[in-house]
Amino acid sequence: MSPITGAAPNAPASPASNSLLLSKNVGRLEVTLKLTTAILALAAGVYTYLGVRELLNGSPTMVFFAAVIYSVAVSVGIYAFWVFLMQLMPHVVERTGRALMVGCMLLGSLMIVAMSSWLNASALAGAAAIQQHLAITVQNYTRDLDQANTNAIAAQGLLPDIQLASARFSKLADAERAGSLTGTAGSGTVVQLLTQMSGQLDSLGQEVQASGKRVSALYEQGGKSLAKMRELISDRGPIAARSDAFATESLALMGVIANLQQTSVAPAVKRAATSLSSGFIAPAAGGRTADLADRQTAVVGKVESSIATQAASLADAADKILAMPKVEPARFQTLSPAEAVLRYAGDFIPSWAGAISIDLMPAVLVLILCVVHAAIRREGLPAMSASEMTAGQLVAAMQMAREVANAQRPVPAEIKPDADRTGEPPALDENVTTLPAARHTK
Repeated sequence: MSPITGAAPNAPASPASNSLLLSKNVGRLEVTLKLTTAILALAAGVYTYLGVRELLNGSPTMVFFAAVIYSVAVSVGIYAFWVFLMQLMPHVVERTGRALMVGCMLLGSLMIVAMSSWLNASALAGAAAIQQHLAITVQNYTRDLDQANTNAIAAQGLLPDIQLASARFSKLADAERAGSLTGTAGSGTVVQLLTQMSGQLDSLGQEVQASGKRVSALYEQGGKSLAKMRELISDRGPIAARSDAFATESLALMGVIANLQQTSVAPAVKRAATSLSSGFIAPAAGGRTADLADRQTAVVGKVESSIATQAASLADAADKILAMPKVEPARFQTLSPAEAVLRYAGDFIPSWAGAISIDLMPAVLVLILCVVHAAIRREGLPAMSASEMTAGQLVAAMQMAREVANAQRPVPAEIKPDADRTGEPPALDENVTTLPAARHTK
């Protein structure tokens, strides 16, 4: 037994003592709760200022004051909202009222997220979101440049066929000079025709080769632009300046991609193949004898058939190249930090979680207060102790106690008249001490 209280030292605390302890701790933590809420509201205001400053336009002075006013309003609103809930919500015990208070808390939380949290996320992850946007744009431009280069150099695959056809006609011309085709040596009509066809195909092959050199030069220029863009992404300078330089390089790269698509020699091959077949005019035989003229005419017909076959083959290959989809690179769009954070929100979930937690952390404190006050009410502790009451509150409490005592007294009809019938005074309670009669002095 404890010598002071008469209770065992390890005896469990009574519900009243637990309630009293909770009540005292809530009183001690009131300043801490308000200070914590104020610091969180201040942090939200600072990050809101950093986020909203990127959205405003105008002179630096106007932007500064506008951002400060907005951030101060957000801080005051957040602080007042959570302090109101901390002071009022734990004491609303009626079910409907508690449900309405919870609804107000949810509505206020949504409004805080709308006016502050996304700006906080912009301040926390805005630069990283813009870098993400630049990196994705570089990937798209790299893909577009490779596709345009592939389409442009696809016509280079026709060069071996063109060169083989040109060499074939040249060899046939040399053979005809020796008399292998018509049986008569010399440089007559057949030799001239074969030499002309070989020359046309050779010119087309040279044009394809020159196109390949232009394509290589343009692709190298586009690679330099992409390298400069990657340097801007990995740089440590201000993100706004880097974004502007990135936009300049993107315009240059789009011009390179457009030139690559125009440099393709496939349309020229298509036109040359069509000209070889449709524009062929068979020369008149120039033989001195009718027999030689007949042989020349027969050889010219075979040459025409061979040219038509070669032209059809080149035209089909050129059509396949022309059927490849054209590259249409998207124009680079400069984004503000807030826009970038919203567009790439899925990539910055931790930043969003931190930004929202700064604003909604007091909600946890409100719920804790609700649980503690419910425990205090459940264990029957008065709202406040006598030492904490003011004189007015004490008088009101005494008046209420008297009203309760009067309400508990029996009505006169319920009093039994035993004393009147017996003539004896009613028996007094053994715990009641009678007072002596007052003495009158003259």
